Amino acid sequence: MSYRTKFSVVVAALAFSGAALAQAPAAQVVRLRGNIVSLNGDTMMVHRNSGDTVSVALAPNVQLGAVKNIKLSDIKPGSFIGTAAITGQDGKMTATEVHVFAESARGTGEGHRAFDLGPNSTMTNANVDSVVQSSNGRELTLSYKGGSNTITVPANVPVVAFISADRADLTPGKKVIVTATPAAGGTFTTQRILVEKDGVAPPM
Repeated sequence: MSYRTKFSVVVAALAFSGAALAQAPAAQVVRLRGNIVSLNGDTMMVHRNSGDTVSVALAPNVQLGAVKNIKLSDIKPGSFIGTAAITGQDGKMTATEVHVFAESARGTGEGHRAFDLGPNSTMTNANVDSVVQSSNGRELTLSYKGGSNTITVPANVPVVAFISADRADLTPGKKVIVTATPAAGGTFTTQRILVEKDGVAPPM
């Protein structure tokens, strides 16, 4: 397997953990969001946004990734993206972040599902059919197997693309999103981590 192909596989696995969460009971797979406290060997301590600090065991083949900022204008018809969104009382969906997949990762986690960024939060991984400028930002018409959505992306919403990361990026204070499985004694194990890099934290 070439490096390019291998990296695409890693990115696909990292970038949608959301698909795994949709298919597995919440008790089996969780997403930990917070800051790294320490890394000793294969044990990482994470202070979660919820206020507690937990121990996470890194699998020997742990997959590490990060994101970089790109422009909303980089999203064109034909792009394959993921976007977390909040549905308002009027039924309209407003993005809270957008992440753009490499073409080699097209189809990753395709679909529309509930997400864990708050009430009425959803995740849509889909093809961009059209991009229209509106008074509130840009409206993206998205299509995926079994459906379609129209999502408004305000100008101030983070838009990112995936890049590589390694263990040297797992330093105290960095923000992380850890896809984890609960283990004994309130600890967790993980095979997938998205970590802050070059000052850019994963927004999803």
